[in-house]
Amino acid sequence: MNMSLPEGYALVNDILQGLPQLDEHRQVVIAPPFVHLLLIGTQINETDHLHLGAQNCHFETSGAYTGEVSPAMLKGVPVKYVIIGHSERREYFCENDTIVAKKVGAALANGLDVIFCCGEPLAIRDAGTQNAYVGDQIKAALYNLTPDQMANVTIAYEPIWAIGTGRTASTAQAQDMHAHIRNLIAAQFGASVADDTSILYGGSCKPQNAPELFACPDVDGGLIGGAALKATDFLGIIYAMMNS
Repeated sequence: MNMSLPEGYALVNDILQGLPQLDEHRQVVIAPPFVHLLLIGTQINETDHLHLGAQNCHFETSGAYTGEVSPAMLKGVPVKYVIIGHSERREYFCENDTIVAKKVGAALANGLDVIFCCGEPLAIRDAGTQNAYVGDQIKAALYNLTPDQMANVTIAYEPIWAIGTGRTASTAQAQDMHAHIRNLIAAQFGASVADDTSILYGGSCKPQNAPELFACPDVDGGLIGGAALKATDFLGIIYAMMNS
């Protein structure tokens, strides 16, 4: 929840000015606030492999849900991706695994690609039970899908304990969790689906640590927060992706 509409437009314009040539295997999604979607979508629609995303959606198509935005509404913008299950939605808006699973199903049913977020808080990491915790999140939201539906799901791992706490997740910790997530997908859907599933790292990725993170075999990209609010930082991460 950042920036006025003119500020958001200027940010995206600066990103476009420095954007490298993207390709099928190295794509970028910009997910602005709801009120920015239409303008930003028009701004980026002629750039190949640069896509529009939304930060959230409701699980119903329409109805008496004042203030909510449905997957069908997003599809009509048109939005390609929607972020579901972000740690802030889970923490501040009480979105449990059941709600997240309903949102995933609704988004896919309406033809949206899903960026599904999972990750553990500090207490879970300190207890050493992070693999089971993240596994439960994935099983609750994704294990009821078909392999064809999984083709439209990207997974983003957020080590919540390393965001704004002063603690830092090491590259090895990121790789270990990403490998665990890929193994979970392989166990349910097979190795081919797991290999084709992009798993993003969402724990304070910056230009300084992006090259090392993206060099990990199971880290396929980043879910970028604060660093995306400054064009030079976001572009630095994109260039790190291009060189990985």
